[in-house]
Amino acid sequence: MKLYARVREVERICDHEFTNKELVVSALTHPSAAEGKPVTASYERLEFLGDSVLGALVAASLYEQFPRMDEGGLTRIKTALISGKTQAKVAEELGISKLIVLGESEKGTGARGMRKALEDVYEAIIGALYLDGGAQVATEFMERTLMPLMQPSLAKHPISSKSRFQEVAQRDFKCGPTYKIVGEEGPAHTPTFTAVALIENRRVGRGKGHTKKEAEGAAARDALHNLGYVLDGAEGEGVEAHEAGDV
Repeated sequence: MKLYARVREVERICDHEFTNKELVVSALTHPSAAEGKPVTASYERLEFLGDSVLGALVAASLYEQFPRMDEGGLTRIKTALISGKTQAKVAEELGISKLIVLGESEKGTGARGMRKALEDVYEAIIGALYLDGGAQVATEFMERTLMPLMQPSLAKHPISSKSRFQEVAQRDFKCGPTYKIVGEEGPAHTPTFTAVALIENRRVGRGKGHTKKEAEGAAARDALHNLGYVLDGAEGEGVEAHEAGDV
């Protein structure tokens, strides 16, 4: 598919005609297809922006829709909605997979690589909409594509290790956990990251993942285990969580 046709399809999906078409091009371009080019050539910067914008938009929407729900419940719903799995599902249903521009090194990564790309591009599109049309345009797209998946039942149980760890840290330590990426290995297009989870600058967990988010999730799960908490059905993330005590 020609690049201009991809841009037009994104505009149709978003119901927004972009003034700056280059934002759409960048939002669709995988880093593997932008090697040797400026950092603005791929979706990474837009993904960074879109991740923060999406979190704020979802939080504001939930705050308005559930005036009597406590912080824990709101956090669990938010975590479910902005999870990589959910974003990838939404992006796939919107038909974005056929629009992503991939480099040769990424074309053979299969379903896992495409799922991560779909997640990243969804966030990049949010960032592009925010820059081109403002918060209202980004909000309308988020509410139309993501919020239909919102269900109050999502507040009943933590759906990720990071969500559970956030809850217990705030409840028992009176502070939120922090994460730090301490290692990266492997080829540029399929790296493995190592993250540590900290409470009050004390390392309590360590884990690895193919993305920074996955590594942080593995570190959170390891921290919960090391601190003796029950996971309450929290899903595991990442490719490795270190053994108890190996923090």
